[in-house]
Amino acid sequence: MTSPIRLIAIDIDGTLLDSQFKIPPANISALRRAHELGVEIALVTGRRHSFALPIAEMLGFGVTLISSNGAVTRSLKGELFHRDLLPAATARILIRHMDGFRGNAVVTFDIEAKGALVLERADELHHSISRWLEKNAPFLEYRIPLEDCLTTDPVQAMYCGTITHMREAETHLKSAGLEGKITVLKTEYPHRDLCMFDVLNYACSKGHAVERWAAHRQIPRDQIMAIGDNYNDREMLEYAGMPVVMANASEELKQLGWTVTLSNDEGGVAAAVEQALGLETANT
Repeated sequence: MTSPIRLIAIDIDGTLLDSQFKIPPANISALRRAHELGVEIALVTGRRHSFALPIAEMLGFGVTLISSNGAVTRSLKGELFHRDLLPAATARILIRHMDGFRGNAVVTFDIEAKGALVLERADELHHSISRWLEKNAPFLEYRIPLEDCLTTDPVQAMYCGTITHMREAETHLKSAGLEGKITVLKTEYPHRDLCMFDVLNYACSKGHAVERWAAHRQIPRDQIMAIGDNYNDREMLEYAGMPVVMANASEELKQLGWTVTLSNDEGGVAAAVEQALGLETANT
């Protein structure tokens, strides 16, 4: 069988993973069969590389891992293909402008050691992402003031909190005078009253990263399938020739005329892949 799809780009949280943060067996089975047909798989996530790596390894075959919303692209072995960092000078302007939201801020660096994630304090973040803080504890470093960590270019700055508070932060950010210098990507989970927006280098996104990798692999966009569920997936979905959104996706994405698959708790990735490749439904 010759597949009309040569690359499948898949978001992790809310897409590949179910609501219990596990990969449904049907998703693993469908992706393994796609891989056997010669289809490349790229996991494209807002997670940083090491936090996404255990998920990628569960699939049991080689994938491309695009992390930090497109800022870093590596193989499972850690081989670097591309990295797009936020200039430290820009990050410093950002943090000072967002002075009232320091308790919601995390700065990420592309290292695998303590100091990969830097924050001033965690009290406000504990209300929103306590599980994330616990899992990333070995990589956390506290620095006051936060901008003192900017001795080198970071990957990004993240602001996280309740939806209402983060909308206030996003509005305030617009007056920072950083147009043409940054990209702001939002991820929102209304059922958890959780909103995150990541501030990256200008023109850095999941879509740009997938486009760059596809060009390297000489794969035209009409042979690319992308599956996602949130606002930060939009550029990737817009680029792909076959965009698919999850049934649990944000309503805005579901109104854009793209194919809607099952939810992440119903093996929506497997359903989309099986339909696109003409595979028989896997037994789970």
